[in-house]
Amino acid sequence: MTSRLVEQLGAKNVAGCTAALLAGQIRALILDGRLTVGERLPSERALALELRRSRSTMTRMYNLLEHDGYVARLHGGSTRVALPHAGHLPRDSADDSAIDFSIASMDSTPGLYDATVRSLPRLAALRSTSGYSLRGLPELRDAVAERFTQRGVATVADEIIITSGAMSALNLILATIGRRGERAVVEQPTFPHALDALQRNGYRPMPTPVAVGGWDVRHLTDLMLSSRPHVAYLIPDFHNPTGATMTDAERTRVATTARNSNTHLIIDETTTELDIDRGWSPRPMAAFSPEVITIGSMSKIAWGGLRLGWIRAGRSLVARLLAARPSFELGTALLEQCIAVELLEEMPALTAHVRSRLHAGRAAVADGLEMIGGLQMPHTPGGLSAWIDLGAPNSTRLSLAARDRQLVAPPGPRFSTGGVLERYIRIPITHPQQRTADAMKRLRLAWDDVRDGASTRTVQSAHSAVI
Repeated sequence: MTSRLVEQLGAKNVAGCTAALLAGQIRALILDGRLTVGERLPSERALALELRRSRSTMTRMYNLLEHDGYVARLHGGSTRVALPHAGHLPRDSADDSAIDFSIASMDSTPGLYDATVRSLPRLAALRSTSGYSLRGLPELRDAVAERFTQRGVATVADEIIITSGAMSALNLILATIGRRGERAVVEQPTFPHALDALQRNGYRPMPTPVAVGGWDVRHLTDLMLSSRPHVAYLIPDFHNPTGATMTDAERTRVATTARNSNTHLIIDETTTELDIDRGWSPRPMAAFSPEVITIGSMSKIAWGGLRLGWIRAGRSLVARLLAARPSFELGTALLEQCIAVELLEEMPALTAHVRSRLHAGRAAVADGLEMIGGLQMPHTPGGLSAWIDLGAPNSTRLSLAARDRQLVAPPGPRFSTGGVLERYIRIPITHPQQRTADAMKRLRLAWDDVRDGASTRTVQSAHSAVI
């Protein structure tokens, strides 16, 4: 049976790697959360057999990790994941000059301050309450329902629950309907924190491929019909990280197949409003099946600090969700809800701001890639990021080299199951234009390091890391 470490590394990705390169790959897994502190790693002998390498190579690799503080070893006992003490942390871990491309989020909309001021009378009228709401303010649920209706699926407030962000919504859904040990269809690549949530709730991920050009819908539907997974988590609008969008015809086919296979469709719409120049607007997935569960959020269109999301579902599931919610969260703060009511009344202004910012960010990434040479900007009509094909399995090496240049850029495998997608890296288009330009200059230097072989020296450094 393959160990979780080898699943995350991807046996093909580490074929022929030196002990130092293997140690660098494992440091990357630890620092971006794919391996957890305290997790037991395979013995030297077992790992050597899995990777078909010498035991001495495994011993040197674990010695390097132990020296840097990334594993704790007991003679004759186990090897477990650890984090280094402050003296061993990467030299730029707290460096304000570092640029973090692991976060694909924009700063606040210009209208946030005015919306906050306008929300204060509404908030003042609620001072005698607890300050949070299990279901959500009626006027906010009405506003969210109206937005769904405008987009093509009739919705009423009783089908909406307001949550403390999209991840809170996903965790609530999984806590309510989850079944440990069941299968879950996930896109490959996908949003890594959603993948973490599914695995934390005991699901076994079953990947289906997505590229810049879209989904292999035949693979997706065949997978659902043959395996009958309990849930499928999909991002059909401006997919994170590829930017692809499902057509209405594809949505019809996927929704129909989900009904036939008794699969719960969990649809993430947090990126739905991030349109630059797609030129067409599909109907929400919920328009194609009443059983679809939809997650939305204000964080991508207003501000990441506005921790407010929602769930759209049938009334019977809404009742189950509300019954389960108090076991881990008592409700959503009223201040954020009051602000969101004001913001949703200004959707044209919000979407115009988003379009302008993303357009500038996309142009800055395209200009940076042109300077690098050998890398091309894929078709990116909207969304959070550009999904860059490196042409060779160098993603983790590039990520480590970028860290040495004070640029945090997670490698492609962070967005996958099984340690694959080493040919790809995600570049956000959400950062301010000048910051993106600076980051792309650092990426160019890192790319030169990889091509010149300097990334090997970076991996060998006791201070190199990636998150």
